[in-house]
Amino acid sequence: MNRRKAAIAAAGTIAAGALTAGLISVPSAVAEGGSTHARAGKHSGAAEARGVRKAAARAARAGIDWRDCPADWGLKDGVECGWVTVPLDYAAPDGKKIKLAVDRARSTGGQEKRQGSLVYNPGGPGGSGLRFPNRIPDKNPLWAKAATAYDFVGFDPRGVGHSAPISCADPQEWIKAPKADPVPDSEADKLAQRKLAKEYADGCKERSGDLLAQMTTPNAARDLDVIRAALGDKKLNFLGVSYGTYMGAVYAELFPGHIRRMITDSVVNPSRKKIWYDVNLDQDVAFQARWDDWKKWVAEHDDVYGIGSTPEKVEAKWRELRATAKKNPIGGVVGPAELLGFFQSAPYYDSAWASVASVWSAYLKGDEKPLIESAAPDLSDVAGNKASENGNAVYNAVECNDAKWPRDWKTWDRDNTRLHEKYPFLTWSNAWMNYPCAVWPLKQHDALEIRAKTSHPVLMIQATRDAATPYPGGVELHKRLKGSRLITERDAGSHGITNLKNPCINERVDAYLLKGTVGAKDVTCAPHATPEPVGSPAKATAKAKAAAVPALVP
Repeated sequence: MNRRKAAIAAAGTIAAGALTAGLISVPSAVAEGGSTHARAGKHSGAAEARGVRKAAARAARAGIDWRDCPADWGLKDGVECGWVTVPLDYAAPDGKKIKLAVDRARSTGGQEKRQGSLVYNPGGPGGSGLRFPNRIPDKNPLWAKAATAYDFVGFDPRGVGHSAPISCADPQEWIKAPKADPVPDSEADKLAQRKLAKEYADGCKERSGDLLAQMTTPNAARDLDVIRAALGDKKLNFLGVSYGTYMGAVYAELFPGHIRRMITDSVVNPSRKKIWYDVNLDQDVAFQARWDDWKKWVAEHDDVYGIGSTPEKVEAKWRELRATAKKNPIGGVVGPAELLGFFQSAPYYDSAWASVASVWSAYLKGDEKPLIESAAPDLSDVAGNKASENGNAVYNAVECNDAKWPRDWKTWDRDNTRLHEKYPFLTWSNAWMNYPCAVWPLKQHDALEIRAKTSHPVLMIQATRDAATPYPGGVELHKRLKGSRLITERDAGSHGITNLKNPCINERVDAYLLKGTVGAKDVTCAPHATPEPVGSPAKATAKAKAAAVPALVP
């Protein structure tokens, strides 16, 4: 799931609802992986099943021509890059093709220890996984054991980054600030936001061509199987975070016999009743709870930050800041929308707690510069703005195409007005981010029914207070994938937790990847360590970047 671009580089792009965030399927006799199967839905018709088999066979024969990576891709020495060709439309595999960018870092344990490739998706929709292989040359200690057995493989999904990127608006115009306050004061404000969403949705159709209609999670899962074949792996080893868990769930539905190892970290609720409208509404509730967790932490460290000694006082300061920015945007560019784009990284990631608090603290002490630099867009960063707009375009394209959304404004207005009363932190911002799906100019599909018995059990990892992918999503997918195991991190809420230090989780991830071990029963782990306060904005931000995972937030 994806959200707006976060000022801190903590993790890389949004979750559902983005991750913020409904569906009926048509029976199919045969799963795309080749085993008998009955609930695949319209996304997996016979033509697409034949098409992906044909594309995978071609890819297996062609392999990947690994070369040095382009210098401007930002990858470390030791990472190689290449391309995998896939059909634009799997129902017409001999028709138009697109190329997907892939990269890898080779395993460190030698051929005798190598078990294949570990393919990664960080979330979104719209996130790039190309930074994942950097974990090997960076010698990331949490992944050192897995690196002995697996090549780490990342890729740009279709429409993302270097893989036939789509667009919905001019990036330099799209990034401009200040934007309107997402919380409406009047019916006129709501109408203006709806107009912007309609213009944006129409822009997607105008700027993205034939690829737009083919931007779906089932197609992304088919692409994943073609990448598997191109890598020369008989079965897939996959780590999906955030929206990447839904990609993995759809893969499990379409290719249940192709799974060797699959880890889903911070799980999107796969229920057809939830994808995607209700997933986003659930996020609003969960973000408010995690926002409250952060306010409590800030209050506990009032001696460092001086924002407020109780959560109530911190909330009062937040509302005061919003009101100030609404009346007179800070630095002329940071209004309530920009503030939220920055502050929402705290409910997303524990690694952002100290940096967001320290930037706010500096502002209250009279230094506006850290807040402006963190929350305002940088018009000189043309490449970054292009990537941000592309991530947002892919987010909307996939979620709007994947499932049926309410088309009537009354439903949106009723649901978000009701939620805003109790959960005001994210509700209206989330609504406007997703409203292009209410006026989407293309056909919306019925979501897949996810229920599968996979060739190896899937390992799921979920924090109980995750805001972007609320805990019930992990429980729901666990029920739907037979034989799966769920690791619960209690009393914790950081998003994307396989890259956090928690031996209870880390050791089980290693055991699963290296030996296939899932254990006899589900496990509940104590939370990882609570962040330590850091008063300096520069030091706190540097620490957040050092802890960042290539995972979710556009």
